[in-house]
Amino acid sequence: MNLKDEILKGNRLALSKAITLLESNLETDRAKAMKLVSQCTINSGKSIRIGISGSPGVGKSTFIDSFGKLLTSQEKKIAVLAIDPSSERTYGSILGDKSRMTNLAADKNAFIRPSPSKGILGGIAQFTRDSVILCEAAGFDIIIIETVGVGQSETKVNNIVDFFLLLILSGAGDGLQGIKRGIIELADLITITKTDGNNIDKAKEAKQEYIQALQLFPLKDNGWKPIVTTCSAIKNEGIKKISEKIYSYDKIMNMNGWKNQKREQQDVYWLHHNIKHELGERRYNELHKNKNIQSLEKMIKEKPIYEIISSLYKS
Repeated sequence: MNLKDEILKGNRLALSKAITLLESNLETDRAKAMKLVSQCTINSGKSIRIGISGSPGVGKSTFIDSFGKLLTSQEKKIAVLAIDPSSERTYGSILGDKSRMTNLAADKNAFIRPSPSKGILGGIAQFTRDSVILCEAAGFDIIIIETVGVGQSETKVNNIVDFFLLLILSGAGDGLQGIKRGIIELADLITITKTDGNNIDKAKEAKQEYIQALQLFPLKDNGWKPIVTTCSAIKNEGIKKISEKIYSYDKIMNMNGWKNQKREQQDVYWLHHNIKHELGERRYNELHKNKNIQSLEKMIKEKPIYEIISSLYKS
């Protein structure tokens, strides 16, 4: 099976095999995976990338199940990359997110791939960005990244996505998080979840708290003012409004050029990150000292990151 050709055809089995290749620790597999990502990069970049974060118990999987079904009903093809926490001792993961998205898992227009974090901080896995590239090459319109869900440290996902959605559970101690920076200031939309039953009044109160808290933060560089909403994934309430806000955001950021600008900034970030990961801190510092890193940054628009790094092995 030629993985590249099959991925471009939208073959999900090939896509799954490619992501497994990415996650392999074997050097031979790593070389194949990086070559594949480089080949697929030219066919990527056309989706809306959405990061979804929130503390454990906030209902991320239930929300994505309902949100994803809404998107597929709008004839969107969506891919969900769910990052699962790993054991500190064995790096093993349960990878149970897919089982909690029962409706979406059976949808022909959805692809769900759980991946272990393997101890990587920042809410994502080591090769989540590469998985996004492969999913885009396979023709998915919307890529959802569900983070591990460990709180304020989950900021690295912002270096992959276009839109960052933060889910908050009212009445669970999360109200005070509104006055902290960290993950809050990265959110483009904050949603109070589980707005049903006895939680309705608490959710309304939490919404007002966050609206007030966001007034303490300066306007984002792209001019977007973060929004606070409520939703009940079980009752399917408030989900459509969230999708409308995301579409509106994407339209505005495309028109003002910010989406491309942000992705260029993200490419620079991952170039630095991957040089450190592949070649080590010492070589990275040498490149900085000799001012070679700037010329590498200019090459990003012409070559995939892994081609640039491969050239460093030869130099």
